[in-house]
Amino acid sequence: MPDIQFHFTEEQRQFRDMLRRFMAEASPSAEVRRLMDTELGFDPAVWRRMADELGLVGLMIPERYGGSGFGLVELGLAMEEMGRVLLCAPYLASAVLAANALCRVGSEAQKQRWLPGIACGETLAALAFAEPGGEPGIESIALQAAAFDGGYSLTGCKDYVVDGCNADLLLVAALTEPGGGPAGLSLFAVSADAPGVRRRRLRTLDPTRQLARLDFDDAPAELLGDLGGAGPALAETLDIGAIALANEMAGGAQRLLEDTLEYIKLRMQFGRAVASFQAIKHRCAELLLQVELMKSVAYHAAQVADANPEQLAYEASLAKAAAGEAYLHAAIEAVQLHGGIGFTWDQDTQLWYKRAKSSEVLLGDPAWHRERMIQCLEGRETKLASTGAVA
Repeated sequence: MPDIQFHFTEEQRQFRDMLRRFMAEASPSAEVRRLMDTELGFDPAVWRRMADELGLVGLMIPERYGGSGFGLVELGLAMEEMGRVLLCAPYLASAVLAANALCRVGSEAQKQRWLPGIACGETLAALAFAEPGGEPGIESIALQAAAFDGGYSLTGCKDYVVDGCNADLLLVAALTEPGGGPAGLSLFAVSADAPGVRRRRLRTLDPTRQLARLDFDDAPAELLGDLGGAGPALAETLDIGAIALANEMAGGAQRLLEDTLEYIKLRMQFGRAVASFQAIKHRCAELLLQVELMKSVAYHAAQVADANPEQLAYEASLAKAAAGEAYLHAAIEAVQLHGGIGFTWDQDTQLWYKRAKSSEVLLGDPAWHRERMIQCLEGRETKLASTGAVA
């Protein structure tokens, strides 16, 4: 395994600074509150600026398809800054999950057809894989695709689809062979306005990230790539999404820490600032430790995944499990250290708390990811034993 340098380059630091200035301008808390009450849930003008001025929408899309061709480290920096401001945008859905799925599964002609539109922000795409009552991964996918007249149709349901109601293009995971799990799993492209497609926006705890339920009734679908060959690529896509989400959660936790420290320095009790109390100092020190550790894990996962893709699954689960627990801990501490006002509607802390709670379970909760880490380690040991190598 190559050596990993755990620091950002000067160009990456400048990239972060530019993103922070843009996000602070584009997504103040007042704008977040406004957008989360709208049907669309994001500002198309900001989305166009993200695509045209910053090139963020096509960040990981190869240059030959209109993107920037960057890796997970740059994606992590972008997601972290978005998490700081609770940016309301279909970025995770379209630029991360759907774009990476299409890059890994689609044929060359299909990539040329759809990726440039996604990269420039004109086409919004969403990846539909989770099903009601199913596990977070791909093993429990049961929706069946039916072949007819040289094409395919889909009948069934997908749940918790990120920005599914806003997407123009739906990428739907379905089985093309009897059974379940990765074997026989294919990915299909479905137009959002195709006959037989019904979309319903879900009412969730976190209104800053829209989720949808998709129902298909003989909806026409186009096979992406090879029949039955999407399983490994789809698993990689979800791992990339988990690492991106972990970095977003790191940004949110850092913002909670900063806002909490600012508040307790101003809040007076018994004639003193609350920040001067020893018990409060201990809690803030513990919170700082938790936030710094989760940031390190998220950065580490992005850098290792870029340098050594074979470690992608383990690093993704490690980052997502750690970030899920630490972000929620930071949110709970922030609410309590705000003296209860933190969960009132008039104070912004409750917005980050809701995002922390929803992000904890999105793409798998910590318990699921820790179990997956064990499976990865067991698989690694089995592989070493079969080759006679020494761990």
